[in-house]
Amino acid sequence: MNKAKLTELLSIHHPIIMAPMFLVSNTKMVIEGMKSGIAGCIPALNYRTIDELKAAIKELKAAKVEGGSYGFNLIVNKSNIKYKEQLRVLCEEGVDFIITSLGSPEETIKEAHKAGIKVFCDVTDLHFAKKVESFGADALIAVNNQAGGHRGDLDPATLIKQLNENTSLPIISAGGVGTKADIDQMLTYGAVGVSVGSPFIASIESNVSNEYKQACVDYSAKDIVMTERISGTPCTVINTPYVQKVGTKQPWIERLLNKNKSLKKWVKMFRFYIGMKATEKAATEVTYKTVWVAGPSIEHTKAILPIQSIVQQLIKN
Repeated sequence: MNKAKLTELLSIHHPIIMAPMFLVSNTKMVIEGMKSGIAGCIPALNYRTIDELKAAIKELKAAKVEGGSYGFNLIVNKSNIKYKEQLRVLCEEGVDFIITSLGSPEETIKEAHKAGIKVFCDVTDLHFAKKVESFGADALIAVNNQAGGHRGDLDPATLIKQLNENTSLPIISAGGVGTKADIDQMLTYGAVGVSVGSPFIASIESNVSNEYKQACVDYSAKDIVMTERISGTPCTVINTPYVQKVGTKQPWIERLLNKNKSLKKWVKMFRFYIGMKATEKAATEVTYKTVWVAGPSIEHTKAILPIQSIVQQLIKN
């Protein structure tokens, strides 16, 4: 398969996807991103109802401009009880691309391709990359150890090289990008484009609290830590006083229950639900229990800016 550049895959001007971020991404951000010549993606789970998701798709479709592209992220495992309906609506309404996370994308790829929709799959290792390649994925989102939120274990250079040498799919690097120099570095490693998330949190168009945005300005890469207390899976967050107080390891009762094979799935689902609710509250209102998800690329966030200004920084400096 030809490893087409991201600009060719999505008909965009710059090889950048504004990454889907739980509670952060919205249509305003993606529309401004499209105007700037990049692609934007929103988690389907950012919408409480299927009607709200449908309305968002229609809004983006109406706002699409030449050189821009829009898509949605689907959680494709059992923790997402809305998955089937979300996939149906995405295929019926039509989007440019879907990014899959946390589960098997086989059904998503099959249904999306019927509707002429490209599917890019989050992967953190070669084993899963080869699996999604066998399902017919259009590209790999290589989530490295510099990504925000749920990240991989391998550094960008190692992961991109490994995937390029052992699969025929285009590689989109996710994690560790905050400047044009970072983008150029990922392309040098063999990526066809990048997925960028954390630098867009502190945008004027983002719906999260000003305190969350300002934290991305005030804190830096050295303030990012891993915690297991959100979803049960290691996740990067800003090391606020509250995070320092509660610690970053799973409670002992969860560790114990996770050793029981029959209970493990239910414990993870419960932790995922509780963690997402806590993250949702922290994103929109400030309490003493503040947990802000971000990656080390906030190092380059120096002010709260419009999306178009952030894109300009990524393509020019």
